[in-house]
Amino acid sequence: MKVTTLQPSAGPTHHSAAPAEQARQLRVASHSHIKGLGLSDTGDALSTGSGFIGQAHAREACGVVVDLIRLRKFSGRGLLLAGPPGTGKTALALAISHELGTKVPFRILVASEVYSAEVKKTEVLAENFRRAIGIRVKETKEVYEGELTELTPTEAPNPLSGYGKTISHVVIGLKTVKGTKQLRLDPGVYEAIMKERIVVGDVVYIEANTGAVKRVGRSDAYATEFDLESETYVPLPKGDVHKRKELVQDLNLHDLDAANARPQGGQDIMSVMGQLVKGHRTEVTDKLRAEVNKVVKGYVDQGVAEIVPGVLFIDEVHMLDIECFSYLSRALESPMAPHVIFATNRGVTLVRGTDDITSPHGMPSDLLDRCLIVKTEPYSRNEIKRVLEVRAVVEGLAVSAEAADKLADEGAKSSLRYALQLLSPAAILAQVAGRSEILPEDVAETHDLFLDAKRSARGLEDWGNSGN
Repeated sequence: MKVTTLQPSAGPTHHSAAPAEQARQLRVASHSHIKGLGLSDTGDALSTGSGFIGQAHAREACGVVVDLIRLRKFSGRGLLLAGPPGTGKTALALAISHELGTKVPFRILVASEVYSAEVKKTEVLAENFRRAIGIRVKETKEVYEGELTELTPTEAPNPLSGYGKTISHVVIGLKTVKGTKQLRLDPGVYEAIMKERIVVGDVVYIEANTGAVKRVGRSDAYATEFDLESETYVPLPKGDVHKRKELVQDLNLHDLDAANARPQGGQDIMSVMGQLVKGHRTEVTDKLRAEVNKVVKGYVDQGVAEIVPGVLFIDEVHMLDIECFSYLSRALESPMAPHVIFATNRGVTLVRGTDDITSPHGMPSDLLDRCLIVKTEPYSRNEIKRVLEVRAVVEGLAVSAEAADKLADEGAKSSLRYALQLLSPAAILAQVAGRSEILPEDVAETHDLFLDAKRSARGLEDWGNSGN
């Protein structure tokens, strides 16, 4: 079986954000205020740190787990976050992700997602396991880089036909700060140049081995004095035209699985139709995964690649059945396994897929034995108020002290999530009333408009009793 690998990108990328784009308001999500675990240098939980409020013991425990992951001493084990709804289990998992950094893969899976009509349950789990295992590929390539000063295609008679001509080769000139160089290249490079719409004056990047061409941008020597320019201008490259560059690309094992599971067919109409009618999701065989692992291991032994075990967060783990739990127990022992974090809000309950097996958190005892368990506690009223203050800052809302107290009271009576959900509607009511600050009457009106779960349940009970 031939295993293909994904090639690093053809050249460096330059990101330039316009001021208007930077000023664009970002969407505020449920955990936008979480930036980390909020721990001191000694590992103690700060009262308010990185957007996190409360859950001091849980945060300190997760800080120890982060250190274990960094030291690569957490393989084969899992972390279970257990606690009532709305106590910050998902926030803790996201905080762990922030602490590990953006280069470490982090994958979120809700347990109910595994029940798909397209693929098997264990296949969904296997795919997410592979997505959470990163590969950092380091490759040194010979490249030609510079400003295009000449582009001269040379034509020759077409040997296959008496009519027309074909491109036999192309001559290009490249210029850097240090000097210039003229190259005579294959006609395939000319096709790539035409495809990228490269013209004289552009800064280009050509791989010596593969002939891949990348347009970096327009040389800043052609920059104009006008502000309304859609073009990206880049400086003239330094050094020689011909140079060696080390390229780094971050992938995951699923990328390699998918690249090898969908081989490219011919160009006939049947091959094209076959690709169109094929399902969006393709199951990857264990044999293919073994071949990919073998190739990756060879790259690691050569020093070309590095394995970066990431984090797979499985929320509502009690929704998995006994078959999935059996797969997880075996997958955790695999030499190429990510770090797994589970979360559940259940106590002692029936293990899904069985008739008579009850277990804490709805997980079999053999899998529980592999987990470090961290408990989350319900928030106090003062902590709810502080969380509300942090969220108000993130959402750009002005809340009076009296309104914050009333919201905290509602959160203590119902839940933190309900109090957080009242913030934005109350801000809209205050705006309608011509105010920029949320007052207690706005909170009271919002509370009358929307029900929390407890009041809704009581209303259903009353409705049922009146119907009887």
